[in-house]
Amino acid sequence: MKLVLLSGGSGKRLWPLSNDSRSKQFLKVLENEEKEMVSMVQRVWGQIERSGLGASTFVATGKSQIEMMHSQLGPHVPLIIEPERRDTFPAIALTAAYLYSFIGVDPDEVIAILPVDPFVENRFFDTVKQLEEVVSATRADLALIGVQPTYPSSKYGYIIPESGADSSGGSLKVSHFREKPQEEEAKNLIAQGALWNCGVFAFRLGYLIDILSGQGLPVNYEELSEHYDQLPKISFDYEVVEKAAHITVVPYEGYWKDLGTWNTLTEEMKNNQIGRGTISGDCSNTHLINEIDIPVSIIGLSDIVVAVSPDGILVTDKSESPRIKDYIDYNQGPMYEERQWGWVRILDDQSYEDGRCAVTKRVCILGGKSLSYRMHTSREEVWTIIKGEAEFVQNGNFMLIGPGNVLHIPMKTLHTLRASADLEMIVVQSGQVREPNRMLELYPTWDEMSQHCFKTS
Repeated sequence: MKLVLLSGGSGKRLWPLSNDSRSKQFLKVLENEEKEMVSMVQRVWGQIERSGLGASTFVATGKSQIEMMHSQLGPHVPLIIEPERRDTFPAIALTAAYLYSFIGVDPDEVIAILPVDPFVENRFFDTVKQLEEVVSATRADLALIGVQPTYPSSKYGYIIPESGADSSGGSLKVSHFREKPQEEEAKNLIAQGALWNCGVFAFRLGYLIDILSGQGLPVNYEELSEHYDQLPKISFDYEVVEKAAHITVVPYEGYWKDLGTWNTLTEEMKNNQIGRGTISGDCSNTHLINEIDIPVSIIGLSDIVVAVSPDGILVTDKSESPRIKDYIDYNQGPMYEERQWGWVRILDDQSYEDGRCAVTKRVCILGGKSLSYRMHTSREEVWTIIKGEAEFVQNGNFMLIGPGNVLHIPMKTLHTLRASADLEMIVVQSGQVREPNRMLELYPTWDEMSQHCFKTS
């Protein structure tokens, strides 16, 4: 069986910490067994490896998340790259084409799809392993995992098994689905044996390949990727699940939670404060997550979340936090990005009446990491080194740099650096608004650059 983690969403419900490049699954707000702060994706990947599924697991993600995935999980985690964000059916279709045409997976092999951010116990993955046998034994089109509900939630979808369905073999035949019912209806559904839909399902690879062929879609990964923008923006549930003739579900009785809102996420945080600030002693069920250096004080307020990042500030009642996605429509790019080599924080972004623009950034290059050998086609930069040491190359010329060095990098000038210790610098990038900034890479790594460029000591 091949397991695929879906990681494509932007996570607007956890704004301002989440954005297009750093989705909710990358936020390091959970604590692992070693008391280290980890993200949702790091936590679930650790569980997958401990369950013995690591060697057969892939991550389906978008271009904007590649560096974050490599930064948090390592460079060797196999990624299936979406050219753009187009909902879950296109993402899973592309995944199937990749496994079929690029990896050469047999059409009879079972593929299990799992959201990247479930908060579950380790034994949940024992149930995931059962999906392979269930698909083979029942010959079902799809096999799902349904969580035994602990209360009548209106936040989750429900899987309703057939009345009197035989549970032999550990699975039940599915009758129908109900999406986010009101609480009273949820009570009735639970009384009928309904299960929470946790978004985990499995199928024979050939089942989905046949669906793609039937729709006239390419089953070759490269060809489907080239025409990806022509695929319908529709969920896998609507396009495939609701049309399947035979669906079975494996019940799971154990802890499971969707950490998609500030309300549910803070319930699993070990500390009620991360970052600089103060929460007064008379506050109750109040959380502060602060990623900037300005202190935040919360006095006499209960049942709230205050989240602060370079992207903005959120103050919300916990029960109302899911509404944030209806209010976030700010015309700005991410103000903080985590990269494979470090991180970038936007300090200031200005455009002027004469057509000039200037962006000021604080940039960190981690020790031992390097930038690609690159040039900007229409921006010049000034680097002021404030911490650390590095080797710096500009147009083939080598020098050592450290705190106090100021470097001018004109437009169309090749440059790179490799940090010997964690290096921080202030970068001022300027140019003309009408000329979009493009970055061209000559060599992606320091080793490739050093093989082709003259270096003196």
